[in-house]
Amino acid sequence: MNSNNKGKNGERELATILREYGYDSRRGQQYCGSNGDADVVGIPGVHIECKRVERLNIYDAIEQSKNDARDGENPVVMHRRNRKEWLVTMPLDDWMKMYGKALHDN
Repeated sequence: MNSNNKGKNGERELATILREYGYDSRRGQQYCGSNGDADVVGIPGVHIECKRVERLNIYDAIEQSKNDARDGENPVVMHRRNRKEWLVTMPLDDWMKMYGKALHDN
């Protein structure tokens, strides 16, 4: 499978998983090409960069998510290798803000 198709399939797979968690998720590029959306959309306040690769430069991926995120969006990279679980990577400061807000909302 070429890397372009692998990436699209990874985005579809991730969107399906997020829908199972109750989010109205889909591929960001699905309808109108390069429109500035994240790779996968549907979680408010989160800019998702989706990576479905065996070798990932996580710092480059986080930089891409930071550069593409809109105001008010937390940049995250959701990624996995073949036969491995999905992982989420994000800047610690952003995670602490989200975690702290979740604690105070409960």
